[in-house]
Amino acid sequence: MSSTAGTSYTLMPKQKDRRNKRRSRQCKKTLDTDFQSLSTLGYFKKLPLEIFQMVLKYLSVKDISMLSMVSKTISNRLMNYISTPSGNRRLLLQDFHDLELPGGREGSYILEHYKSLGLLLKRCTLLLPTKDRLKYIHKVLSEVSCFKLNGCPSPLHCLGLQCYGVFLQVLTAGWDELECHRVFNFLCELSNLPRKVQTVVNSKPGSARKLELRIRLYCRSVLLTHWIHRSDSAFWLTRILKPWPMVNQARLLYIIFGPVSSLDGHVVWQKMIEGPTDETSLKGLADAIKLLYDTEAKEWTADDVISLVDELSVVPREWLMENNARLLILSGNNICFTFMASKALSGRAVELARLIVFLALVCEKDLYCMDWAVKMMQKVCKIFATAGERNNFLQCVENAFAYMVMDMLQAVLSGDRNEEDSSFLNLFHLVNAEANFHKEILYTAMRSNSNTF
Repeated sequence: MSSTAGTSYTLMPKQKDRRNKRRSRQCKKTLDTDFQSLSTLGYFKKLPLEIFQMVLKYLSVKDISMLSMVSKTISNRLMNYISTPSGNRRLLLQDFHDLELPGGREGSYILEHYKSLGLLLKRCTLLLPTKDRLKYIHKVLSEVSCFKLNGCPSPLHCLGLQCYGVFLQVLTAGWDELECHRVFNFLCELSNLPRKVQTVVNSKPGSARKLELRIRLYCRSVLLTHWIHRSDSAFWLTRILKPWPMVNQARLLYIIFGPVSSLDGHVVWQKMIEGPTDETSLKGLADAIKLLYDTEAKEWTADDVISLVDELSVVPREWLMENNARLLILSGNNICFTFMASKALSGRAVELARLIVFLALVCEKDLYCMDWAVKMMQKVCKIFATAGERNNFLQCVENAFAYMVMDMLQAVLSGDRNEEDSSFLNLFHLVNAEANFHKEILYTAMRSNSNTF
């Protein structure tokens, strides 16, 4: 008993010593952590948080973004500052409708500001997973109504979506495709973009004019316009189009890039049907088609793009052939030839011949070199397997010229002279186009004959 009591009496101080040592180690660890936290603040460790935030008011957004790279502790402090009311007021400028902005150029100042803000948040959230980065950024930007698809009452006169676009471009520059997929899905969830797109592509064209305009502005300003590299633009355009069937892709492409009214900005659905249009109305569509046909657009084959062009030519109804021809010319040689070759291979010689005639007409009207149309016809002739098929195609071309001249002549003769009528001008252009087209064919034949002798 005595020995047992002695033993227990002597063990008690040792347990107490262990507790004291454990407590001292914990205190030392806490002190070390606090010291490390303070040491990473550098000279700012001497400043109270309120003074630190006051100092930030004297720094530009670019300077603050550089400061965020100093240490994780400072980065965390800056993230906290951005979330404060004073940080929000300082950094989230919202004069998107101001036409008189500092910097001398309309909108340039606020766009540059949001580029710098994108860099700041990119650096501050550098160590966070993509999901957490997006949540934090959404928390910061959620109060800016002009960043939302339906947020601004006057979207045509607002720079909000453009600022949001340049912000996202800087933020996501250098991210891999998986992260960008997450960004797109996150934006779709916030804006409810898929459901809104479904509404417009399944409705009668023009029946949801305001929603069409909102989708056009959001897709162009936020997702497409601000990228430097074509591969990035192709990636985001693919994300917008690929979830939908081909017929809906064509409708959506027209909504985003088709012609709009100069008065109210709404999509003009009848532009390609009612009469010949100009290059300006087709340039956006042609550039988008070239982007998808480019090798940078990995998820698109040549057949996909040609099918899309085919579907586009009947949105909302069948286009005038002249507008089809002008779109093909603007889309470039490769797309134009591939489109025509697909018709040759499918035995649509009559339709292809009419297209050749309208290509010549557009060359005449828009002052392109007529030898281009002749060379394109020569390339298409090589697609036909036999001499009989080639001769039949050439006969179809001549018949198409003759039929079109007769149709236009009839329109001129039956026209009312008291009203302004473009029928005579169209006939004039067609006759000149036919003459110049055949002249180039004769030049080509003479050159080949001179080389023979």
